[in-house]
Amino acid sequence: MPASPETLPTHVQVTEVGPRDGLQNEPVLLPTADKAGLVRALVAAGVRQFELTSFVSPRAVPALADAAELVSAVRGIPDVHLSALVPNMRGAERALEAGVDSVVLFVSASATHNAKNVNCRIEDSLAAFAQVARRLEGSGIEVRGAIATAFGCPFEGDVDVRAVGRIARHFADLGATRLSLGDTTGMATPPLVTERVRHLREVVPSLPPTLHFHNTRGIGLANVMQGLWLGVDRYESSIGGLGGCPFAPGASGNIASEDLVYLLDEMGIETGIDLEGLIEAGRLATRLMGRPLPAQVSRAGPRLALGDCSAVPTARG
Repeated sequence: MPASPETLPTHVQVTEVGPRDGLQNEPVLLPTADKAGLVRALVAAGVRQFELTSFVSPRAVPALADAAELVSAVRGIPDVHLSALVPNMRGAERALEAGVDSVVLFVSASATHNAKNVNCRIEDSLAAFAQVARRLEGSGIEVRGAIATAFGCPFEGDVDVRAVGRIARHFADLGATRLSLGDTTGMATPPLVTERVRHLREVVPSLPPTLHFHNTRGIGLANVMQGLWLGVDRYESSIGGLGGCPFAPGASGNIASEDLVYLLDEMGIETGIDLEGLIEAGRLATRLMGRPLPAQVSRAGPRLALGDCSAVPTARG
């Protein structure tokens, strides 16, 4: 049974992943200055949580080769949390040196995708994470976890919820403060959202889930609605709907930040983010990428954005 309306959160925290997940699979390699400008536009709109970049091999993901430079360019912005994905100890050392606020240790629930994504077995990834967590003890850097293909794998199909739970327990044992469930290729559905959220609440009650949906099959916001009914109050999204995984077929964009905030605004759920400012940031992202982006609200405007009646012809019978 779905949760009752009374369990809907009154406030939702939105983490912007556009500079990382949004750009990692784009053919256009943005200069660091343009990325920093986009981050500042998002901050001006009220965004405070960023998954900024990833400290991975520049050969594997050329779009993120400037990870340290980007952190340096925006690190001085007050009241903003900057996180970065790291796959291993080498990435963690680079993130530590760059001065991020948190690292996100990421692994796939699917063995095949993990091998494609980080060229590593799941067991080896988890063992490396234990070493990273020990290395970061006392550094002041928060450790977070992320599980890719948490709702399904483009190579293996369905992913057993128990596999997701086992990885989640590992992150909890490491002392992770957050856990993101990644819908890498848009395979999530509302029933799967319910199953995974409820399972994680049983096996890792101390680690509330963050939900990260892609809109590959057009139901990204339907999955958000299901998460809201379940009381989940943390979501990740990408400005303009940018995004995709270079190591998974059919991985189209994330849910768009402006579409997500519009939905939450219309439901009376606070985010601390100004929709008009977010729309402007979305238009900046469109100009930087040089093509239309999937976000709907940046094109249509808010629900009560009224047009000029005199500019529209009157029908003649």
